[in-house]
Amino acid sequence: MYYGEIKKFDIADGPGVRVSLFVSGCTHHCKGCFNPETWDFTYGNEYTEAAEREIIKALEPDYIDGLTLLGGEPMEKVNQRGLLPLLKKVKKLFPQKTIWCYTGYILETELLSDSRARCECTDEILSFIDVLVDGEFVEEMKNISLRFRGSSNQRLIDMKKTLEAGETVLWADDPCYEKHEF
Repeated sequence: MYYGEIKKFDIADGPGVRVSLFVSGCTHHCKGCFNPETWDFTYGNEYTEAAEREIIKALEPDYIDGLTLLGGEPMEKVNQRGLLPLLKKVKKLFPQKTIWCYTGYILETELLSDSRARCECTDEILSFIDVLVDGEFVEEMKNISLRFRGSSNQRLIDMKKTLEAGETVLWADDPCYEKHEF
């Protein structure tokens, strides 16, 4: 797995101050993507133990609210396999911090069902994520007034409540909060 950037003080991609990892590799190629250089699976730096240590160290301060995964596409199979050990470690070391993940894949039809996005670690990855922002960026639906997303088709999903309820539950802090069966 490769990554384009580690942001240690991100206030745009989830609530509070966060550490954000921009992974490389994306097959969606959304029109108007804000980060098209990360479509290339070998863009940036190889993800190593040193990069993981850098992320863990950046998460240590109390004022850091959590980790955000974006890219590129964190839910591409190769990236899921690379991210799983990091997510396990983050949840063990910092159980009070949240993990957000931005994906162009749709939870019900692509991450929870047979699709090109699913692999042997998808379910475990989803169990570590607190909020999943799903759906491709759609330039024609771009809305800069939306909180933590770029287009109105994207949803902020509370993954803990979703997995417990067996239906998609949107993040309660989002003004568009509601439930959807899957």
